[in-house]
Amino acid sequence: MSFPSFSGGQCYVESVALSEIARDFGTPCYVYSRAAIDAAFDEFADVLRGIDALVCYAIKANPGLAILDLFARKGAGFDIVSGGELERALAVGADPEKIVFSGVGKTADEMRFALNSGICCFNVESEPELDRLAGVAVGLDKKAPVSLRVNPDVDAGTHPYISTGLKENKFGVAFQDAQRLYRKAATLPGIEIRGIDCHIGSQILDPAPFFEALDKVLLLVDQLAADGIALRHIDLGGGFGIRYTVETEPPVASYLRPILERLRGRGLKLLLEPGRRLVGNAGLLLTRVEYLKTGGAKNFAVVDAAMNDLMRPALYGALHDIVLAAPDASNAARELREWEIVGPVCESGDFLGKSRTLSLAPGDLLAVLSAGAYGMSMSSNYNSRPRAAEVVVDGARAHLVRRRESIKTLYENESPLP
Repeated sequence: MSFPSFSGGQCYVESVALSEIARDFGTPCYVYSRAAIDAAFDEFADVLRGIDALVCYAIKANPGLAILDLFARKGAGFDIVSGGELERALAVGADPEKIVFSGVGKTADEMRFALNSGICCFNVESEPELDRLAGVAVGLDKKAPVSLRVNPDVDAGTHPYISTGLKENKFGVAFQDAQRLYRKAATLPGIEIRGIDCHIGSQILDPAPFFEALDKVLLLVDQLAADGIALRHIDLGGGFGIRYTVETEPPVASYLRPILERLRGRGLKLLLEPGRRLVGNAGLLLTRVEYLKTGGAKNFAVVDAAMNDLMRPALYGALHDIVLAAPDASNAARELREWEIVGPVCESGDFLGKSRTLSLAPGDLLAVLSAGAYGMSMSSNYNSRPRAAEVVVDGARAHLVRRRESIKTLYENESPLP
């Protein structure tokens, strides 16, 4: 589907004009399309139909309850990295047996919560974590289902901040240590070995690193089988890339079909943990131009959204397309200029886009595209700025699914000294 679409000079999400959303809910505002989310999930489901597989949405990409509810309704599993994300998944009625728990710093309390909830699997990322989990499980008279997250030392060819499969990254256990740790896990009370896990990075646009990592992991699977350690599933994580500006977005089938061919006849259930691919291009950030500053070395369009609303450009130098959301007749008569799209936060790194050629006037609405993943989930209250509202569009209806924060809510848990 086209997201967003343009008709009669107006920008639409499904059948709702962004100008109407700005009027009804204000700016800045995150806007998501239910149809786009459904289509993204169905692309995985179509390839995996008839296969023993589970798509676990990576909650970190966008943890909004409305988003999680949409995936739960479609039968998705969930990939969590904290007790808070587990709470959110359970709040929308997620099946605990479809939840996998990743992350390098699981606390004992989080482990107890997950064990008592009956989750599918812990993706264990270190030997000390394995020891802690065994102790916690014994204390509860339970068996903790585990996979070891194996670091295959494969370069995913992505930004260093979102590369997770190299030996210098903090994630997972070293490949050369994995067989020993599996042997240890097999002897620990409180541990039940379920599978093996691998996640090499995010925003991967070349499927080849997936295949390289899988081939290495399958060698380990065979070594474990020779040790008498049989696995039920293989979890290949996520990282499927999307188009932000000029990238070529490979179809999901180009990632999955070669993986399925490699797994044929092995009797291993396939788990996947996509996040960005499911929601990234199903959302945008709607913002309004407050001021135009011209005449200097650069032209600045100051908008009401900022780095606290969308951190990716400041953090990664990430590029997002930015379009006029509600152009009017006067736009055609305005001069096209190159603009720095910046926010009101007191940092020189506060920008949403650089060197964008647009015809702008104060009050114009802009849509920052491909903002459905790692937008709201990474937002903050820096400069005491309330976080944005969130709206999900379903056909001709726009649903407010998160109210805009008020200034008062930002300090309601604080108190001055007596």
